[in-house]
Amino acid sequence: MRLFSRRWAIWMMAVTIVLAALNCIPLSASADEQVPSNELIYVIPVKHGIENGLAHFIERAVGEAEANNAAYIVLDIDTLGGRLDSALGIGETIRGANVPTVAYVNGKAISAGSYIALNADQIVMGPGSTIGAAAIVDGNGNRVEDSKLISAWSGEMRAAAEMNGRNGEYAVKMVDDSRVVEVTELGITYGAGELITFTAQEAEAAGYAEGIAGTLKDVQEFLGAGHMQIIQVERSVAERVATFLTNPIVITILILLGLIGIGTELFTPGFGIPGIVGIAAFGLYFFGHIVAGFAGSEHVLLFVGGAVLLLLEIFVPSFGILGILGALSLLSGVVLAAYSTEQALMSLGIAVLIAIVVFALLGKYLGKRGVWNRFVLQDQMTRDIGYRSALDRTHLLDQTGIALTSLRPSGTALIGEERVDVVTGGEFISAQTEIIVVKIEGNRIVVREK
Repeated sequence: MRLFSRRWAIWMMAVTIVLAALNCIPLSASADEQVPSNELIYVIPVKHGIENGLAHFIERAVGEAEANNAAYIVLDIDTLGGRLDSALGIGETIRGANVPTVAYVNGKAISAGSYIALNADQIVMGPGSTIGAAAIVDGNGNRVEDSKLISAWSGEMRAAAEMNGRNGEYAVKMVDDSRVVEVTELGITYGAGELITFTAQEAEAAGYAEGIAGTLKDVQEFLGAGHMQIIQVERSVAERVATFLTNPIVITILILLGLIGIGTELFTPGFGIPGIVGIAAFGLYFFGHIVAGFAGSEHVLLFVGGAVLLLLEIFVPSFGILGILGALSLLSGVVLAAYSTEQALMSLGIAVLIAIVVFALLGKYLGKRGVWNRFVLQDQMTRDIGYRSALDRTHLLDQTGIALTSLRPSGTALIGEERVDVVTGGEFISAQTEIIVVKIEGNRIVVREK
């Protein structure tokens, strides 16, 4: 099986160059060369769902701001939350930044979004914005009642609030509705079953915001940085593509195409379009996860190693050991590269089931047409074209001979000039007894005493 050709190598090189070029597109608009780097304000959007791709993007953007010695980093927040582990990573990045950070809540900072805002050095609220309601929910939006998880998340929220001199009890009440907390600045008591969600004015009064600003320009004025240049940080083309490629539905489709494409190539000679589609699908899968910060080169190596072991299983007899190890390695690479192991296993399971159904239907309805006839051995070994399943002994039928050994009931006899293995119908025949061949059944020669 010839897996690679010069044309294929050129195609792969071209794809690699294109993907590398996409990944190298700058994260933000470049600063005016006339503006000193310490008079730059980097504005980083924190929009939509909080996921690990966003965490990776913010880490890169903060690193760029630090490298350019920016005066401020402004997090433009409008989100209903997302994954807690991603929010924790973003919070760590913000706390560790060497540039003063400001959270501009320009809409909603709900759930994980409120935690991100609390990690900034200052919080500025936009008119009509809100912050709070950080209860833990599952993927279906249902409240999680695990007391250990609630306690841990409450502790993270409290620590983030108290780090910048805010009342930690208010942050805990954003998570845990079983508590009763009085917000003395507002004269409001939040009872059991209620979560704290502050409006812009309430947040400012309760010490959860340093000010209110209608626009980014107003935020500049609030910071006394009206003369500074704003650098709007945006996700690169590669990062936006990665966001699409790491969507759970797209992940399932890519895995499905990869399995069908490579599976077809394993059962058919040569290397063609199915193989290209399969490799491209898995290539896009790993590209998206690497750019989003989910996967590393070790996951790609694990996948490639699994593919190599599967190929070796075809050529090297190993009683299935190489095949099993290869399949485990390949599937592990796919699952471990994903953001969520649970989601990856679900996508993989769905893709495997659909692939099995697709192969079964194609084999049934296409049968002997097109590429699918290569799955079935077409050659027939028939007698009329010279094939014999065994040595033909029909010429010995009705021939007589001598039992060379005792037949009990099998033994050896001399029939004509041939020394052959024979068997009786069940009776015993002594050596040197004359016999006759009464039946030929393939390699089985049946005799009786003459």
